Formats: sequence, C-alpha cells, structure tokens
Amino acid sequence: MAEIEGGGGGGKHKGGKKRGKKLSTRVDFTPMVDLGFLLITFFMLTTSMNKPQTMEINMPDKDVKTEEEKTKVKASQAVTLLLAKDDKVVYYFMQQNGEPGTPMITDYSPGGIRATLIKENKDRNPNIDSIAIYKQQLNMGQIDEPTYKMHASQIKSFKDGLIVVIKATDKSKYKNMIDILDEMLICNIGRYAVVDISDIELEMLKTVNLE
Repeated sequence: MAEIEGGGGGGKHKGGKKRGKKLSTRVDFTPMVDLGFLLITFFMLTTSMNKPQTMEINMPDKDVKTEEEKTKVKASQAVTLLLAKDDKVVYYFMQQNGEPGTPMITDYSPGGIRATLIKENKDRNPNIDSIAIYKQQLNMGQIDEPTYKMHASQIKSFKDGLIVVIKATDKSKYKNMIDILDEMLICNIGRYAVVDISDIELEMLKTVNLE
C-alpha cells in the first residue's frame, strides 16, 4: 500500500517556549490504483477494433480468345497511368494498332486523374452509377454489407469496363502509389494492375519533361 507519512512531534525552544506540534499526514494511494485498472478495463471493453481491409480480385476470363481479340480489348478498354515526378500523372490510351496514344498530364486532385477515370469508367460501364445507389441503401440499413459488396462486385466486373494499368517511375513518391490506389476505390475501378514501366514509356516522359 502506497502512503506518505510525515513526522510530527513537539518540543521546546531555548528559553522555555513551546514549539507548535506538527500533525502527521498519511495519504493512501490504493484507491487510485484500483481506479486506474477500472479505467483501463473500461476502455478495453468499449473501444472498437479496426476491421480488416480487403481487396477484391477479379479472375481472368476462362474463355479462349485470339490474339486479335485480346489486342482489341486492350485498345478499347485500357488506360495507362505513369506516376511521374513532381506529383504528376501522365496517362495515355492505346490506339487500335497497339501503339501508345498521345500522353496527357494531370495531377492527383479531384479535378485531375479522378475526373478522368470517373468519366472513362462511366462511358464503358453504364451501370457504374448503381454502386452509389446500393451504397446509400447500405447506409440507410435497407441492405446489409454482404449484399452491397455482391452488387458492387458484379457491376465492377463488367467485361467491357475500364482497365487501368499503373506504372511508377523511380522519381515518383511512395505517397503517389498510395494516392492512385485510393483513386481506384473512389472511382470504382474493378480491374487494375501495377506493372513495371517500359523503356518506351520512359522516353515518352522525356517528351513532356517529366522523365
């Protein structure tokens, strides 16, 4: 038991005068220890744990396709994002002949790459706006979370939807990769991949002074 004791006692000064008697002081800290454990227990029982974050994975189509069909799908659906220096994003679309299109420069702001991805995804997937409706129903308690995820996954996996290819340069920041992955969730991009940048794309960045 923790306590503090102060010594007491009286005495006489020289000359016969009595000195005032000091009262002993005792402070018991045991209730404070009990209170501390009660608070710790309270916060442990009332604090909610972080839910594990999951990432949806869409598996490749089992249907056999010719090389010509594969190239056609890439040309019509794919957009490539090059994460460059100075917090810039260079993106381009594939042409029908398989060659990269004209590079365009943007940033990570809501009016930048997000606006582009939302527009391109909506043009290719007419049902993409339905995800917001299911999200509202989830927030209002009209559907449960598994039902929402099932509908969202079905909409995102639309076979003609946008496909995003992400490529980072050595001069981009780690934060840039985190930001662009966040944009995939915000823009409801169902299919995207992170791959190595090619020499042709590095030369493309030189033409826009972002190598």
